Amino acid sequence: MSHLLLVESWVGAMSTLLPRAIHEEGHRFSFVTRDLQHYLRSAPGPGPHPLLGADNVLTCETNDLDVLLPHLERLHPVLGFDGVTTSCDYYLPTAARIAQRLGLPGPAPESVEAACSKDRTRRALREAGAPGPAFALAETLRGLEEAAAAMGFPLVLKPVDLCAGMFVRKVESEAELREAFEALQGFPVNARGQQRSPVVLLEELLTGAEVSVETVTFGGRTTVVGVTDKSVAGAPWFVETGHMFPAALDDDTREAVSATAVAAIEALGLDNTVCHTEIKLTGDGPKIVEVNPRPAGNQITELIRRVTGIDLAAVHAQVALGEKPDLTPVDTGAASAAISFLLPPKTGPIAEIGGADALQDPAVVDYRIKPAGHHAGAATSNNNYLGHVMVTSDRPGAARPHAELLVSGLDVRYEDAA
Repeated sequence: MSHLLLVESWVGAMSTLLPRAIHEEGHRFSFVTRDLQHYLRSAPGPGPHPLLGADNVLTCETNDLDVLLPHLERLHPVLGFDGVTTSCDYYLPTAARIAQRLGLPGPAPESVEAACSKDRTRRALREAGAPGPAFALAETLRGLEEAAAAMGFPLVLKPVDLCAGMFVRKVESEAELREAFEALQGFPVNARGQQRSPVVLLEELLTGAEVSVETVTFGGRTTVVGVTDKSVAGAPWFVETGHMFPAALDDDTREAVSATAVAAIEALGLDNTVCHTEIKLTGDGPKIVEVNPRPAGNQITELIRRVTGIDLAAVHAQVALGEKPDLTPVDTGAASAAISFLLPPKTGPIAEIGGADALQDPAVVDYRIKPAGHHAGAATSNNNYLGHVMVTSDRPGAARPHAELLVSGLDVRYEDAA
């Protein structure tokens, strides 16, 4: 029985899927966090959060490597860690540094750090000749304005070190550029208490359908598990409204996006990791949006598991332990699986979400809706969904329209209108 160290976590789906996968693989884990209350507040159901069912729950300042690394180095001979990982983007470089310090399996820290910094990713991909948007980097509004004048609107403004689409915005004028920059400047520390980079990324707006390529790299060899389609809405924001696996693509397009993702992973020097690479299908061919050195979020891993039987949460743990994963698909009876998200029509307290009776449909394998009293946030990122519906189908490409139809039947009612 191997012993895995988890360093912090998201509190969404992966915070439940990863502990479950570790136990189903016959392993155990310890969990280290700087803020135990964060997980006590975020339990997905009654009882403690699954992460707190770890063999050992350790508290330490995970944002300070000078404190964390010596602390874990002292614990290692006693607890005997066999691997280290995380599901939270903000701690992927930390996990890689711990693995290096303790002599455990893992990707090179420099490669993970480059993949987790959108500015470094852009530079590395450009140097390798990997296809991507034209871009510029600046720390000041003046610098961004000068770059925008040279590139021409419309453009996309992005922070280089945030997740879930936070503060990513399409800008079509100097006024919108200024507004987006000032909003980002008002968020100097991320949700985990880490100081943000002052660098801002300005990119050419890519038009076309968006997909993601799910891969596993082990021992220098990258295996493409499949391609997921992604629906995005909420302009000028880029909010994911749903996914389907596998994406309904012709063979040539699937091969092209897969090759593009593998090239990006190689350009960043990533190895011994699961990756989720987002790509736009433009008129000039596939272009890379970003490379994430961890399993896909938003329950994409569950869609893949229900179609192929491959559990990428379990694979994430296996690779962290230095175990070669079996990526052979099995016949699950499902030809497609999809999830559709319910976005808040506006902000405010929810009185009720009606229409849930329709979710008893036999094709629905999972759903969740926010309860009465929940305060809806703005539909400007992937953090404020009011619910989701997941369905499977024995027909290729059929799951997505079914999931979208079910979500469209949900009726969000607010207290101020009750």
